[in-house]
Amino acid sequence: MIWTMVKKFIKIFLLIEVIISLSYLFSPAVFANIEVAFLSSFFVVMASAYAHKKMVLAKVAAGEYEEDRELLDKIEDPHGLYETEINDAPPEELNLREIVKEEKKRVKPMSAKNIKYGLRGGFSPLRLGAYLFLVLGFIALNNNHVLELIYYLPSLFIGIVAGSIGAKELFSS
Repeated sequence: MIWTMVKKFIKIFLLIEVIISLSYLFSPAVFANIEVAFLSSFFVVMASAYAHKKMVLAKVAAGEYEEDRELLDKIEDPHGLYETEINDAPPEELNLREIVKEEKKRVKPMSAKNIKYGLRGGFSPLRLGAYLFLVLGFIALNNNHVLELIYYLPSLFIGIVAGSIGAKELFSS
């Protein structure tokens, strides 16, 4: 099953690369812009998806993930805003200070554990390498005076779309 997804992913990636390589016939500078932009955004999206998958699997393995609400409830009210009772008292009878204190108690502050998982996903070596490739590729194109934003920016978008589709194919299991 996984090999069929990998084969499909490789076929799509190679097809896009063949189409990009045809731009070399137009101009080597255009090819360089399209190739660097496509690969860098593609790598960023793929590395981000992989880091996110690893982070989620680590949370599941640690037993931190609990499904305490039904799926439909979570879709309709993802933050639990409508779970509490509504106070229908007239505004004159409400004590706003007590209501604010109760609501502040319900808000969960950032914990060290949440920050640790956020940093682990944000600073994964693959993600950092992908962003390094993005920045160095842009600088290399700019320093060699071949950077043309009219080709570079749309290629970033194509890389993002291709990376999203590829990540869905590879990491959705």
